[in-house]
Amino acid sequence: MITKVFYNHSCSICKTEIDHYKKITKDEFDFIDITNNHDARVSTNLDKASLLRRMHVIENGTLYSGAKAFLIVWSKIPRYRILSKIFSLPVIFTAFHLLYEVIAYCLFLKNKDQLTNKE
Repeated sequence: MITKVFYNHSCSICKTEIDHYKKITKDEFDFIDITNNHDARVSTNLDKASLLRRMHVIENGTLYSGAKAFLIVWSKIPRYRILSKIFSLPVIFTAFHLLYEVIAYCLFLKNKDQLTNKE
């Protein structure tokens, strides 16, 4: 089953990260741009602000967000699998999660003008 990755293509940092993953993967992921994407909101059952706030992944019918979503993506990419294992360790995951939340919030503030854009 293909893992769905929901990301903000309008965010230059998010786009760069996902473009990198696209180059090094084959068919493991379905990368879905959330920018003005009603279907993404329906698929995730999240509102526009919640989608914009973090990266999200649907794997085996379950929605994951934030740092956990990154771990799922990394676990499926051979060169990043070790990062997935290291960052899954409880103490390291806590620090990773907190750092991710700070960075994601800053990116959310930078891109929140998208919330007022019409579809």
